[in-house]
Amino acid sequence: MAPAEILNGKVVSAQIRERLKNEVTQMKEQVPGFIPGLAILQVGDRDDSNLYINVKLKAAEEIGIRATHIKLPKTATESEVLKYVTSLNEDLTVHGFIVQLPLDSENPINTEAVINAIVPEKDVDGLTSISAGKLARGDLKDCFIPCTPKGCLELIKETGVQIAGRHAVVVGRSKIVGAPMHDLLLWNHATVTTCHSKTANLSEEVNKGDILVVATGQPEMVKGEWIKPGAIVIDCGINYIPDDTKPNGRKVVGDVAYNEAKERAGFITPVPGGVGPMTVAMLMQSTVESAKRFLEKFKPGKWMIQYNNLNLKTPVPSDIDISRSCKPKPIGSLAREIGLLSEEVELYGDTKAKVLLSALERLKHQPDGKYVVVTGITPTPLGEGKSTTTIGLVQALGAHLHQNVFACVRQPSQGPTFGIKGGAAGGGYSQVIPMEEFNLHLTGDIHAITAANNLVAAAIDARMFHELTQTDKALFNRLVPSVNGVRKFSDIQIRRLQRLGIEKTDPTTLTDDEINRFARLDIDPETITWQRVLDTNDRFLRKITIGQAPTEKGHTRTAQFDISVASEIMAVLALTSSLEDMRERLSKMVVASSKKGEPISTEDLGVSGALTVLMKDAIKPNLMQTLEGTPVFVHAGPFANIAHGNSSIIADRIALKLVGPEGFVVTEAGFGADIGMEKFFNIKCRYSGLRPHVVVLVATVRALKMHGGGPMVTAGLPLPEAYIVENLELVEKGFSNLKKQIENARMFGVPVVVAVNAFKTDTEAELDLVSRLAKEHGAFDAVKCTHWAEGGMGALALAQAVQRAAQAPSSFQLLYDLKLPVEDKIRIIAQKIYGADDIELLPEAQHKAEVYTKQVDGWLVCSFNSLQRSLGVRAPELSQLSQVPTTSLPWMVALFLLNTEFELGGLVLYLSRGGI
Repeated sequence: MAPAEILNGKVVSAQIRERLKNEVTQMKEQVPGFIPGLAILQVGDRDDSNLYINVKLKAAEEIGIRATHIKLPKTATESEVLKYVTSLNEDLTVHGFIVQLPLDSENPINTEAVINAIVPEKDVDGLTSISAGKLARGDLKDCFIPCTPKGCLELIKETGVQIAGRHAVVVGRSKIVGAPMHDLLLWNHATVTTCHSKTANLSEEVNKGDILVVATGQPEMVKGEWIKPGAIVIDCGINYIPDDTKPNGRKVVGDVAYNEAKERAGFITPVPGGVGPMTVAMLMQSTVESAKRFLEKFKPGKWMIQYNNLNLKTPVPSDIDISRSCKPKPIGSLAREIGLLSEEVELYGDTKAKVLLSALERLKHQPDGKYVVVTGITPTPLGEGKSTTTIGLVQALGAHLHQNVFACVRQPSQGPTFGIKGGAAGGGYSQVIPMEEFNLHLTGDIHAITAANNLVAAAIDARMFHELTQTDKALFNRLVPSVNGVRKFSDIQIRRLQRLGIEKTDPTTLTDDEINRFARLDIDPETITWQRVLDTNDRFLRKITIGQAPTEKGHTRTAQFDISVASEIMAVLALTSSLEDMRERLSKMVVASSKKGEPISTEDLGVSGALTVLMKDAIKPNLMQTLEGTPVFVHAGPFANIAHGNSSIIADRIALKLVGPEGFVVTEAGFGADIGMEKFFNIKCRYSGLRPHVVVLVATVRALKMHGGGPMVTAGLPLPEAYIVENLELVEKGFSNLKKQIENARMFGVPVVVAVNAFKTDTEAELDLVSRLAKEHGAFDAVKCTHWAEGGMGALALAQAVQRAAQAPSSFQLLYDLKLPVEDKIRIIAQKIYGADDIELLPEAQHKAEVYTKQVDGWLVCSFNSLQRSLGVRAPELSQLSQVPTTSLPWMVALFLLNTEFELGGLVLYLSRGGI
């Protein structure tokens, strides 16, 4: 018979690598910035391992795979190797990795333990017990197959011979080749016999094989006469035998006597040049396949999310009873449903988690979803239900309209939670659960802000104390202590020297004048704007005297406590875009001025690095869920009447990427549209660069009645009759407030949908009147909502209106140019948003505006911190600005109307804490 046809592994592998190269190119085009990643972990320095690794690295480079070689010394221990395995498991840029065997270490290492530490989805060598088990069960599409058997199968397929129904013989039963080869042929429908060292009549068994795969490690063990005529022979062996004709005195042979076998076989692989090149090609193919699975799993599209069904009851139970009656799904499951990787999620128990900022980096090329902000009319003591509407809307969009949707809300302060207002998780059948986790502590972000803020306060007073009690030299020696006889500036001190114009890095070279300038901040106590904070309403800390201990040597001063969420650090958290950006913003916070009028920052105090460390976990958004199982980010909680009143930019950005271009992110702005919404646009959107698509403006019949002149409401007493009987005249009169807020929203070029929250005391005539008037005065739509009592189903009409509005043409615009003088910006806000005729800056405000404008490198945004109920029926004729600014942020000027102030709240007799 004719000699066997040669199965050239070099040729076949080259074809496969060319195909993989094209596939990688297509992946990069489809997902810009994406590169399949392969890592190779080696222990020791074996020559053969180095050779194999170099071949793999070269192949990866040719195909376009990013390959990383991690080489540990021979002294590496098992625990050190496992740490690297864990790190590679968690590395989002690595889609597959292998551990190069054998592990060449001086210390005992359990190879099996190391291999099985690899997560199955990255086991591109197919060697873990899980991969082996799946292969044995025939789950070929759900596992990676060891590279050598996989390459052998490709060569068998190259012959064109049908595998199904053939008798295959595998000689060898190693875990790397023989055993998986058996399983692979079996599940390709061959009848398989596995032979090994204990097999009797081996030659007879081999002679039965239509397909013969040999992997014994025995040079030329299988003789030509054993082979069935016309069989396919795959030789996996690489052996060296003496050969005086070769320069190195030896030659490479396989496990099959090639020259004999080729005379009987139909097809045969040469050694070398047969299976070897295929093994490397299959490793590349598995890596590309793993990268494809990664993209497929997390590609844009509809989430496969399991929603929770509500068991609605009438009358509606209390919020806490509803919260406790609904079992939330495990937060890790929700994270997977919405496309987050396990490496991007830090679990805090079963109901809450933090999401790492690496998710934003991974999704940076993903188009954003639709951006919706929920605001309201001017607040009343009756409550309008913005938070409840936010949650009801996302439940409707998600659980009922099956859209990808995220709610992004603020974390509530414990001050209001334990006061009259209570928590902020929503209410009725539209709330975030578990309610008590949401309202109290959560993951400790506010506590981190409290610690960071008070560190700054302590540093201010400590610095003033030491400057008053130390000489220049003694102060300098404390700031730059001698360690082992050497003084060295820290990085933060080098930056201070540079700001002072002192271009020196050696502490011993400073002159006396330079030491004085460096060591003394010379803080003017009258200019300190930084206060201590506490997340509890304690009226007796509103004004205190500090420094009364004998150790402070009579250096006392009057100070105060603010509520923790009033800290400028909270505003930084809400507006930051990354850890680096937060470090920069924290370092530029101005806490006081020197007696020469120069700004003193946290960087000057030397605490900006410490602040960043204290806040490193707080920057990660908190993931929770609604009653109906839709995702919620709870992150940051600045008040709108002292700061900008919006949740974090980071949470919004991650959510917008996760929902994808057809999804929705619904966030909430504090207080009314005149305060929270205006700042959402002019401050938050300005800094984030995000474009809003829809404004949802929340109103109620009874709130409009109050704005129309209805009687005042007292907490704990029954509602006056005006609010529980039909009064269309009062509603129409109060509509002037809603009309102005619609006008305010439309001023920014965004369509407005009015959500009319219905109460059982409202009549259909009153509800219809509000809806009609809203649409007549510019609202895109106005709909009745019953989500408090019905969950997402009660906000279905609102959700559909929001969908339509998001598709409507819009031209988002900001209210003022950042380069305008502060006074002009104030005038624009006061006249356009509040309807003022003009503004007047009192002398103190005028002076501070000039000072802070001069101190700041850049332009200031304006945070107009009026009373939350400042927009009444009658437009103010003149607004007098009494304070500019009270915030220490170097890029935001806070403005306070005359006779308004913010201080730590005081607890009253009736408390929400009484129901806890």
